[in-house]
Order: sequence, then structure tokens, then C-alpha cells
Amino acid sequence: MRTRMRRLRREPAVRRLVRETRLDVDDLILPVFIAEGRGVVEPVPSMPGVYRYSVDTLSALLQEVVAFGIPGIIVFGVPAAKDARAFGAYAADGVVQRGVAAIKDRYPGLLVITDVCLCAYTDHGHCGLVENGAVLNDPSVELLAETALSHVRAGADMVAPSDMMDGRVGAIRALLDAEGFEEVPVMSYAAKYASAFYGPFRNAAGSAPQFGDRRSYQMDPANALEALREVALDLEEGADIVMVKPALAYLDIIRRVKDTFEVPVAVYNVSGEYALVKAAAQKGWIDERALVLEMLTGMKRAGADIILTYFALDVARWLEEG
Repeated sequence: MRTRMRRLRREPAVRRLVRETRLDVDDLILPVFIAEGRGVVEPVPSMPGVYRYSVDTLSALLQEVVAFGIPGIIVFGVPAAKDARAFGAYAADGVVQRGVAAIKDRYPGLLVITDVCLCAYTDHGHCGLVENGAVLNDPSVELLAETALSHVRAGADMVAPSDMMDGRVGAIRALLDAEGFEEVPVMSYAAKYASAFYGPFRNAAGSAPQFGDRRSYQMDPANALEALREVALDLEEGADIVMVKPALAYLDIIRRVKDTFEVPVAVYNVSGEYALVKAAAQKGWIDERALVLEMLTGMKRAGADIILTYFALDVARWLEEG
């Protein structure tokens, strides 16, 4: 037998030599929840190992991020007050704005990305302004652009609109450019699906909708061609990086986006994916380390250049251990 595939599998050193896909710490971004108050280190019950931090308690976490060489974090705000117009999202002294300023002051070399959305700040929990039960697109886009600008003024290195309103990337790009921030990249949640995997995140951020759902603006999980149209539109509007969210159930979308567009592709290993692994690991049903590394390698093999994951610190530690 001239061809024996097992010849390249027999020895660990040979397997390393021929490995096609490599997961690296440089691929990782850690999501971070910043809450109001002082002395806050509050566990998220549905996400074991994930916490809400106040600005003054972030240092220990960020020291680990920097020590392990993780390139950056993405910041989500947990405000104390909500209202119909999401004032806290774009207020100069909002929780994200103060958090970003403090982080960049202490860790200037750490990449700080901000999630740009209104849902955690609205009293109805939707990602835009609501009138007569309907989520308004264009008025919401104006506030999203103001939110992105306030984050950048506070020191954010990159903004990531996650709302899925039509035209928000173009509005953000235009406003940032007009204000002299043309060098700040936009990472768009370009193909964000109306997924059942978001439940634990909504618990962590307090962003669950108070009525209805988000299917009128987030994508139908059954659609693939629509994702390519969404990505194309966001790129035309000025997105520098495009994201597919969630990751596990959408590996085919990641692959199609990567094959179609020659741009950096990010994926979000979302809260539900994290919680499922943690729950099974706590029961002793799985090997958490082996499963997480397999999952994230699969995302990268599918075409992801950047992986946002709550496992970032664990993965960085495991990779360092070899």
C-alpha cells in the first residue's frame, strides 16, 4: 500500500508538523462586563466563571489578560438606570465611557473594543427606539452613531455595532470621520442571527427584551444567502472587520463569508455555547479543556481570524501549558 494516511499520524512530532490549523492566543478577544458602583465583582449565575466588574475592580482581570498576551477585550456596559431613549449608552459619563477611559489610562497597549448597542440601556430592552410597539430604524441609527462616537472619545480603539439596524455602519463611519477619528476601525456584527444561544448574555447584561423578540432586525437562523448580503452591505458602508454570531451553529456561514470576502472575519463564541460546555463539565460529562480547544479550532478552521470567547483566559493558559 503506497499511500498510508496513518504515517503522518503515528508520532506527535509529525502530527505537529502537518497540522493545518493552529489556534493561537493572538486569535482571542475576551468579553468584559462593566457595571456601575464600586467594589463590584458579581458572578453571573448562568455563566460560571464570568463576572460583572465595576471600574475599580477590573485590574486583576486585566493584568491576567495582559500577562497571557491576549490582544484585547470587548466591553459591555451594565448601567444602573434605563430609559426609553437609552441615554446611558451615549452619555459622556456612561459606564462604558468611564470604564474605557480608566482601562486605557492604566493599560494603554491593550486593545479596547466596545460593543455599540442600545438594548442594555433601554427600559424596553430592544436594540433601538420603539414607537407603538415597533423598533424604529433610522432614529435608532442616529443614537448608535452618537454612542460609537462617545466610546471613541473616551479612548476606545475599535467600535463594534451589534444592533443590526440597517445603515448603522455607514452612519458610524461618517460621524467618526467627520470628528477626526477616521483611523478607528469598525468591527460590524454583520451576520447576527436571532439565536436561542443568547440567553445567558441577556442575564449578564440585563438586556432581555420586555416584549416580543428581535426577529424583526436580527437574522432568521434558516438563512445563509442573506448573511452574504448583510456582509456585503456593511463592507460597502465602511466596516473593516465583519462578524458572524453565534459561532457553533453557523460554521457554514463563517466559511462562506471567508470564501466570498477577502477581509478579516470575527466570530463570537456566545454565552449559550459557553454555558452548555460549563454545565456539562460540572457534571463530569465532558473534558472541558479538550472540548473547548476542539470547538475553537473548528471555528478557526471554518475561516475565523478573530474569536471573541469567554474562554479566552482558559485557552491562553492551556496553550501556554502546551
